[in-house]
Amino acid sequence: MKVKTILVSQPVPKTETSPYFDLSDKQKVKIDFRSFIHVEGISVKEIRTQKIDFKNFTAIILTSRNAVDYFFKIAEEMRFKVPDDMKYFCQSEAVAYYLQKYVVYRKRKIYVGNRTFTELTKLIKKHKTENYLLPSSDKLKPLIPEELDALGVKWTRLDLYRTVVSDLSDLEDVFYDILVFFSPSGIESLFQNFPDFKQNDTRIAAFGTSTVNAVKEAGLRCDIHAPSPETPSMTMALEKYIKEANKR
Repeated sequence: MKVKTILVSQPVPKTETSPYFDLSDKQKVKIDFRSFIHVEGISVKEIRTQKIDFKNFTAIILTSRNAVDYFFKIAEEMRFKVPDDMKYFCQSEAVAYYLQKYVVYRKRKIYVGNRTFTELTKLIKKHKTENYLLPSSDKLKPLIPEELDALGVKWTRLDLYRTVVSDLSDLEDVFYDILVFFSPSGIESLFQNFPDFKQNDTRIAAFGTSTVNAVKEAGLRCDIHAPSPETPSMTMALEKYIKEANKR
């Protein structure tokens, strides 16, 4: 079956140069965006129950822009002045760049990984005497605590925000040829919003092994998956599939 419409379970890209807009123009398909999940900050009252004293830490591990935002938000609400000599270990260049929103970059000790947490641990290993704080969501990938424990460093997890299912009730009678997911939480949201969802002719695209597994565990068919050696990005995987589907 031909592909005419796609729903991407993420917010609308903030940049006009998004590859999704190029894909829409080149393949003449309609692409809509909608967050199936969103994050909400945890209250100061709840955070205090975790009994964590910010003054005890010499380094912060930042795995996402959400972690950056919520850490500095809570620090301000708790009237904690982040020391100038605090060390920041950022999982990617994007996270490190975003950190400039809150600190003067050139005056801070900032260490940047190469996208994956495993790459970041190579830097953490070189600074084993630090006491690390890990600002986190309520859904933390098991890999992260496993790798930190394996390093033998002193670290503490601080839950600052939680992943929440978005209300998608207005999409009940709207149908798309392809639904695109990037996390197991997206699949969870699909069924919380539409418990009787039947895939039928809808194609499902999934990014990452955990998302592909969540699709299958939900009894759905995964028609498109990324990354792969041939299609390292979701837009490349979609384009390959659309070209083949639409030439029939």
